[in-house]
Amino acid sequence: MATISIPYSRKFITAEIPDENLEGILESEAHDFKTNKDQESIVREALKNPMDCPPLTELVKGKKNIVLITSDHTRPVPSKITIPILLEEIRKGNPEAQITILIATGFHRPTTKEEMIDKFGEEIVKKEKIINHDCRQKEQIVKVGILPSGGELWLNKLAVEADLLIGEGFIEPHFFAGFSGGRKSILPGIAGENTVLANHCSKFIASEHSRTGVLKDNPIHKDMLFAAQAAKLSFILNVVIDSQKKIIYAVAGDSRTAHEEGCKFVENLASVKAKPADIVITSNGGYPLDQNIYQSVKSMTAAEASSKEDSIIIVVSACNDGHGGEGFYQTFKNAFSAQQVMDQIMKTPMEETIPDQWESQILARILIHHEVIFVTDQCDPQIIKDMHMNHANTLQEALSMAKKKKGENATITVIPDGVSVIVQK
Repeated sequence: MATISIPYSRKFITAEIPDENLEGILESEAHDFKTNKDQESIVREALKNPMDCPPLTELVKGKKNIVLITSDHTRPVPSKITIPILLEEIRKGNPEAQITILIATGFHRPTTKEEMIDKFGEEIVKKEKIINHDCRQKEQIVKVGILPSGGELWLNKLAVEADLLIGEGFIEPHFFAGFSGGRKSILPGIAGENTVLANHCSKFIASEHSRTGVLKDNPIHKDMLFAAQAAKLSFILNVVIDSQKKIIYAVAGDSRTAHEEGCKFVENLASVKAKPADIVITSNGGYPLDQNIYQSVKSMTAAEASSKEDSIIIVVSACNDGHGGEGFYQTFKNAFSAQQVMDQIMKTPMEETIPDQWESQILARILIHHEVIFVTDQCDPQIIKDMHMNHANTLQEALSMAKKKKGENATITVIPDGVSVIVQK
């Protein structure tokens, strides 16, 4: 009997799978990566050795208005460690600089004060100027140019008008941008609503290159690179974390060079060989990524990549914040089937892309081929059912449901953290 720990909210639940049923366990080597350096040392070493640009203490000299972009409440970036060090480096080189911390909410809701305290620490929230980006507030954004895709590039005015723009974040596999981090702090991080919609259009999401771990020929990534250059993102600090959300690696410097180096590191650790099975269990890595159904679609794509044509996918995800997007929810609630959702989306041109369409498109793609069971005791089951999925309060209940359809001898693959792996067929 295999006993496997699966992240759920701020804890772990246990999956017990008989050896004769277990097809495989797919995990990133990042989870067990060992380093003899503490987290602060890793960050400071990266800042001392920036790639393709001067150290931050040199870059900030003479700059009056500095904007530091950081991730929002949906990302497990260990900002309690990274932000104080970045602020220290900036003020070491320029004590008089005016610093604004800009939260890259992308298309998400604003980060609350309580979430800021949880993410940054009470002292940072109390002493620093922190602003939530709002992609829908026209007075916040300014047009910068035209993306390679043809969409208009609108970015946060504070960032565009900054004397120096810095980004911090983390790098992990991303289900359509290839990898998170780097240029994503600009697009979608601090982009306007119409810019995000154009970049996430149905044509791009449907591209075979818009997949986990793929940057080459990825049309979404291409737009993002252009946006970062147009915004003059001068310096980044990106980290890689393990299953405990601890920093195991960091890169700093030029937004493109440093990010690509970080992506190589993640790719080497996160690439796993698919183990197609009748039942595939996955999770969204626990808090903060499993707060809603919207974010949980990411882990489903890992399960999708290791599934047979009609496999049942079990997603362990708290979803205490519900569906995570009203448009996303209504798209499925008002549809007869996932195929109807997909057909409508594929008829939608770039300029008519609607909010959350990309998440709907990917979920529809999965549901057309797979039954999905959500395991949660923190989300209204009706929401899950309205979105054409099944609900179970416990993992054992979900497995019983799946085995009734697939048989007691069904093969099972477990992906404990679906957002941390690059599943290769």
